[in-house]
Amino acid sequence: MFENLSHLALQQYWWIIISLLGAFLVFLLFVQGGQTLIYKLGKTELEKKLIINVLGHKWEFTFTTLVTFGGAFFASFPLFYATSFGGAYWLWMAILLVFIIQAVSFEFRAKPGNFMGRKTYEAFLVLNGTLGTILLGIVVSTFFSGANFIVEFGHHGIQSSRWTHPAHGLEAIFNLQNLALGFSVFFLARLLGAMYIRRNIDHQTIAKNINRIILKSAIPFLLFFLIFLTILVTKDGYAYHPDTGVVFMEDYKYLHNLLEMPINSFIFLAGLVLVLTGIFKAAFKDSTKAFLYAGTGTVLTVFSLFIMAGFNNTCFYPSTADLQSSLTIENSSTSHKTLTAMSYVSLIIPLVLLYIIFAWRAMNKKKMSKEELEGDSHTY
Repeated sequence: MFENLSHLALQQYWWIIISLLGAFLVFLLFVQGGQTLIYKLGKTELEKKLIINVLGHKWEFTFTTLVTFGGAFFASFPLFYATSFGGAYWLWMAILLVFIIQAVSFEFRAKPGNFMGRKTYEAFLVLNGTLGTILLGIVVSTFFSGANFIVEFGHHGIQSSRWTHPAHGLEAIFNLQNLALGFSVFFLARLLGAMYIRRNIDHQTIAKNINRIILKSAIPFLLFFLIFLTILVTKDGYAYHPDTGVVFMEDYKYLHNLLEMPINSFIFLAGLVLVLTGIFKAAFKDSTKAFLYAGTGTVLTVFSLFIMAGFNNTCFYPSTADLQSSLTIENSSTSHKTLTAMSYVSLIIPLVLLYIIFAWRAMNKKKMSKEELEGDSHTY
């Protein structure tokens, strides 16, 4: 089946999978967003324990998806992995560090006699929720803004790949477009985290304070995302000729991608509408279903952004140091044979998703309450 597809079709298939993984990763950052609310909503030890434990049941989903996202990128588009992870290593090391301290914090916060104390681990969770979301948003934005690298393509493959900026990835933090998306992801994760807590914790004081958090997070989210979107649709983009692979600058490239890929544009607009609907229902209707609306909208919106970055003859990782070094799904992918083998393995993904849905529903069967905590043999 897959072996009969062209190399380009397989490359597009795997970019769709990468896009889905990226979309689910951003959605699952609601765990990080919820962590930033530990002190905002948790005024007593019981309230903090309720928040940390309801999020603790899901943190492994986020961590696993991040690892899977990186692994899928490495296997399908190894040149991106080598260029970005090998060159922008300070940025990636910062991301990995804040996710490692999350895992450590959840596991050791409630351990008797932990030498750092509960408050230290709680501070680590807030740090992970803040920096983890902002930095991942910045990384995603570099798919549109570009990065400082040079790749030399030889007759027999890649001769060398090198980063041209001494900050090795940290320079992306000082780009307005990158920061706009980074803070958009932060406030979106915070919104989703608040909605998830409202949906899954049975505590009147926490529920009463969440509406205030929703409104305070919704306004900056909309502002930063509007800044990012305005820059995106008005900027020149990196395009390439499908026959020669020559990269060139195209006026309003991402606006053209929106207009020339109507199905993807519909997905993008539908996602935005669902996110806005979720915010409205959470802030003004006090609906526990707001999380479902906003979560689904997040997946659709982020998925469409990834498609916009890689399809329609677009360089998904532009080089600001050398135009022709820009990476595309065609020049950065692995071989036809490898993609074919991987595609057969990908057929188990629906089974994995079914298991995740089953496990998710089982863990969320009852709202977290004081009685649930007392009856749970394992708490965070």
